[in-house]
Amino acid sequence: MNDGPGKIIFAAVAASSVAMADQPTPEMMAPVQRIAHYIATADSADLSAFASHGVVIVENFAPYVFDGPDAVKQWAKGMRSHVASCRELVHRFGPAQDFSTSGDRVYFSLPTQWTGRCDAKAFVEDGGWSFVLAKQEGEWRVVGYGWSVTKFVSPP
Repeated sequence: MNDGPGKIIFAAVAASSVAMADQPTPEMMAPVQRIAHYIATADSADLSAFASHGVVIVENFAPYVFDGPDAVKQWAKGMRSHVASCRELVHRFGPAQDFSTSGDRVYFSLPTQWTGRCDAKAFVEDGGWSFVLAKQEGEWRVVGYGWSVTKFVSPP
């Protein structure tokens, strides 16, 4: 048995392949990016990222849980109000955590940072964004998400 440098390189390549398999694909991230784009810009075309039915959204603004047949419409209205005084919104995602799949559904959580200005004051908001996606009409769509702020800083 040869335990030389070739085996070490193979082990490193295998480990990096496993790590890549533990992340959402670009196709899975596409609806997440569209939702983040909607939050930053109010581009209503990005609401197509949500599933056609059965959507549940947990947010940090009232009524906090958006579900039922008009969940996306009510969430979009609430989000517009929530960020009405905000400008220059930019998001950054960390590597997905707890990625798993089951049939035509996937789950993952994303460390997320939002920066921008609200009421003319700069802010940095760190949080966790958990997603459940389902394959609908050949595309991944968001069936549910939950947002949780873990740190908020607004310098004086």
